[in-house]
Amino acid sequence: MSTATRPRGRLDGKIALITGGAGGIGSGIARAFAGEGARVMVSDIDGAAAAGIAAGINAHHPGCAASCAHDVTSESDWNAALAACRQAFGGLSVLVNNAGIWAIGAVDDTEPDSWRRCMSINLDSVYLGTRLAMPLLRENQPASIINVSSVAGLVAGPNIAAYNTSKAAVWMLTKSTALSAARKGDDIRANSIHPAFIATPLLQDLFARGGERRPLSAEQTAKLAAQIPLGRLCTVEDVAWAAIYLASDESRFMTGAELKLDGGLSAM
Repeated sequence: MSTATRPRGRLDGKIALITGGAGGIGSGIARAFAGEGARVMVSDIDGAAAAGIAAGINAHHPGCAASCAHDVTSESDWNAALAACRQAFGGLSVLVNNAGIWAIGAVDDTEPDSWRRCMSINLDSVYLGTRLAMPLLRENQPASIINVSSVAGLVAGPNIAAYNTSKAAVWMLTKSTALSAARKGDDIRANSIHPAFIATPLLQDLFARGGERRPLSAEQTAKLAAQIPLGRLCTVEDVAWAAIYLASDESRFMTGAELKLDGGLSAM
């Protein structure tokens, strides 16, 4: 379908950088954004996988995707990724901080190196990306920052001390970012998304045995779903629809807010 006859997408004219874009949630958001008319930079520490996702998007939406290898803990990599956005698409109007890892362990079982790695990837990367992207976002207002946190940033567990802490900090950093941008008169909104369990490789790591990642069994899925009032796991599509809303001009009056995609878990 030609551009002239294609129905207007909800994200027409938007340019998005999506970290962790080769993973389950990130790739889902990237595909969904392109389907709504956005141009997307798929960034991931696995540059080859990111390139594969971008190629798949371009097969359906020619010229809508590019990719870059991106270690989100590296300031120089952030600068390179933002420069790639400017070169490929002319700017940036939506930043999706999605890259993250699990960290399993109670506070007294968590080694300092594990703690620092979790904070570096889950939290420090959001700070770095937000700080460095601000000038580019200001050039492309209205702009939106979407931080993928977790229901674990709102509800604690006894054996995920570092993960709980990192995701709760992302939640609060989002609010501070939103208030700062508003005070400065910038039309840059910041909001967070808080999914419950999603059957992605990240969740599979929780059940990995001997370092081997396997699809969740029916028993494991049922055990997790039993904790959710709606009785099912969250899906990548659930998160992608929420991200589309936050990236679009439909949410122009929403900032400093959190979207809970937890099937009612945090309401109990």
